[in-house]
Amino acid sequence: MSGNHYKGHEVSCCIKYFIFGFNILFWLLGMALVGVGLWAWSEKGVLSNISSITDLGGLDPVWLFMVVGGVMFILGFAGCIGALRENTFLLKFFSVFLGIIFFLELTAGILAFVFKDWIKDQLNLFINNNIRAYRDDIDLQNLIDFTQEYWECCGAFGADDWNLNIYFNCTDGNRSREKCGVPYSCCTKDPAVRLGRADLRWILLVAFFFLLLLLPFFLICLQEDVINTQCGYDVRAKRDSEQKDYINVKGCVPQFERWLQNNLTLVAGMFIGVALLQIFGICLAQNLVSDIEAVRTSWAARLLSARRVPADGPEKQRAASCESHAKRVAFRWVSVGSVSPAWWNVAATTQ
Repeated sequence: MSGNHYKGHEVSCCIKYFIFGFNILFWLLGMALVGVGLWAWSEKGVLSNISSITDLGGLDPVWLFMVVGGVMFILGFAGCIGALRENTFLLKFFSVFLGIIFFLELTAGILAFVFKDWIKDQLNLFINNNIRAYRDDIDLQNLIDFTQEYWECCGAFGADDWNLNIYFNCTDGNRSREKCGVPYSCCTKDPAVRLGRADLRWILLVAFFFLLLLLPFFLICLQEDVINTQCGYDVRAKRDSEQKDYINVKGCVPQFERWLQNNLTLVAGMFIGVALLQIFGICLAQNLVSDIEAVRTSWAARLLSARRVPADGPEKQRAASCESHAKRVAFRWVSVGSVSPAWWNVAATTQ
């Protein structure tokens, strides 16, 4: 058979191993995020008491690790194994799953633009619910502190939103030392400290795009100045004109809107970049599926043509050699689930 090398459709090795290499990174990163989420839950005792998952009134940031990590793990597994084993089922699942995510992102973006006021109200409600649960979960507390520090804000629309928390409200029945106060993250920072951290925050903002909630922990670990956690005590008992000397009086919702307006190009570029990566991944997976199916079809045609050769002579020997090689290829596809049993029957009928 060495003198009659078959020339036909071939699976592109470049596309195959590019998809494999790209997805194995997502697979490993997804495993890492899920592992961090499970570790965080074990540290908080959630794994020993599963019912406590729903006890928190606000958002448990660990859910973001678990959901994002789980999606990345599933996508990475399907793309990585599907490309390596030339499994069309996994590759099609990868394409469809990625397409659904792209469609959901596009839909969410359009709805957020059309229903801006509704989104604003829901964001206000979301922040207030998390303010109520501020002391209930350390991860949620770190997330709120990071948000208020980064956007230099306090509460959803102002510092008085902290009246919703049982430890910070100004009611007569509140015996907490934090009565009529705010968290330390609401306090104003020294201008020199803010200037020194400006570049660091931009770097960490890019890291946030890839690592999600790891950003607050990085920022906390990299802070070198001593934090005065009592700077917000009794500050709301002062007059409104005096409060701005101690805390940031602007709400996080208006500050977030202002940040979006000032960084619209950056945000739009990030979303476009993600969308292009998703479309690129879908196209590569579909291209690889087309190559695999084209090779299957060519080998099926070759097996069928081998049945029509003369009974004797060198043509029969060449056909038998080609048939044997085609059956070995077909058996390899069957063994990895890349070909249907019905196609294998084509090869079986030539025996």
